[in-house]
Amino acid sequence: MPAPKKTARRSLLVTSAVLSSLALAAPVAVAAPKPSDSPSASASPSATPPASMSSVGGARLGRPGTQVNLASGVPVLPKDVSARSWIVADAESGDVLAAHNAHWRLAPASTLKMLFADTLLPKFPSDSKHKVVPADLAGIGAGSSMVGIKEEETYTVHDLWLGVFLRSGNDAVHVLSAMNGGVENTVKAMNEHAEELQALDTHVVSPDGYDAEGQVSSAYDLTLFARSGMQKKDFREYASTVRAKFPGQTKKGKKGKKTRESFEIQNTNRLLAGDSDVPVYQGIAGVKNGNTTNAGATFTGVAERGGKVLLVTVMNPEKPEHNEVYKETARLFDWGFKAAGKVQPVGELVPPKGAAQAKPGANPSGEAGGSGDGGSGTAGTGSKSVAGAPAADGSSGIWTALGITGGVLVLLAGGAFLVNRRWPLPDLVRRRTRP
Repeated sequence: MPAPKKTARRSLLVTSAVLSSLALAAPVAVAAPKPSDSPSASASPSATPPASMSSVGGARLGRPGTQVNLASGVPVLPKDVSARSWIVADAESGDVLAAHNAHWRLAPASTLKMLFADTLLPKFPSDSKHKVVPADLAGIGAGSSMVGIKEEETYTVHDLWLGVFLRSGNDAVHVLSAMNGGVENTVKAMNEHAEELQALDTHVVSPDGYDAEGQVSSAYDLTLFARSGMQKKDFREYASTVRAKFPGQTKKGKKGKKTRESFEIQNTNRLLAGDSDVPVYQGIAGVKNGNTTNAGATFTGVAERGGKVLLVTVMNPEKPEHNEVYKETARLFDWGFKAAGKVQPVGELVPPKGAAQAKPGANPSGEAGGSGDGGSGTAGTGSKSVAGAPAADGSSGIWTALGITGGVLVLLAGGAFLVNRRWPLPDLVRRRTRP
């Protein structure tokens, strides 16, 4: 007889904690040397991965080519995946189910904004306001993706993060960087945070992911950023928002009355919002996409099915088809959900350096950040994180997560890194289907 759902959830919880505790006790593998600030490091002109790469997370992850333990009962990997690098991992246990050139240092494009968000989100309350001055928007790269921020207009931090996550707005990134003491200070903080996460393939030059000499990351590191970010309630909510209202420009009417209307923005993550040739992926809850000349198309996604939460990162598919990065991600997700529980892992997502410092019984709410809200004012300040609950500003994103925001990812927030926390078990079994 199959175990009841509640019992199964408790078993998953215990398994996650045990695996995480083993990860904390395991020695950390040595990374490959840091990249130099050379054009070759950022552009990655060769289609051949290095013969030797970082071994963080396991020796097999440092080998070129596809790494997977195929055995009886394990589904065969999809043959039509053309990406230079990809990884499929269990978000809860950290097991890497399969990977291809996982530590190949490549240009990351806007997927680097996951690290930007994970670094800066705790620093500013979501309801704090900032009036944009011309210097805030200086230095934005030509052809950058923009959300439409205007000089001399005032925006809340909540507005700015919606611009970062939904429209991948480099203008929003630069304004938040200005609030953080400038681009140089933000880049320094991002590099320090990457090191704390043991994302040692990553070297940040521009906080928005715009192509820059020496700026690199890897499928492995991007997956670490997503996993760390999803520990934060506000990160999860922004990442799962499909569409929202964004403040427009203040205008004067005929009688001199000032009005400021808003316009709708939609998430550019096609597995979340859908497109003509890409359906919304069942169980998707984020995370971030990108596309630049050097990087090609990049994407990291998180999805939940049947109690399993998977992370997939895909970098630079060689096929020129429209939305190819999402199509290949969907195929790898499909494989991962079929293979989960059957395939032996080829490595692991390592915990942050500071994870071992967590105190037993801390933060009983199960939320990361020590305050139950990711350590800052959240996208839904003062509200309980429940899938299907409307956001206060009319944004319509939490329902996209199939209960992830208030459900399984509470397990991720409470169990992935901080082994001895308590989790709100009723939240683990809450699910809402997409309308």
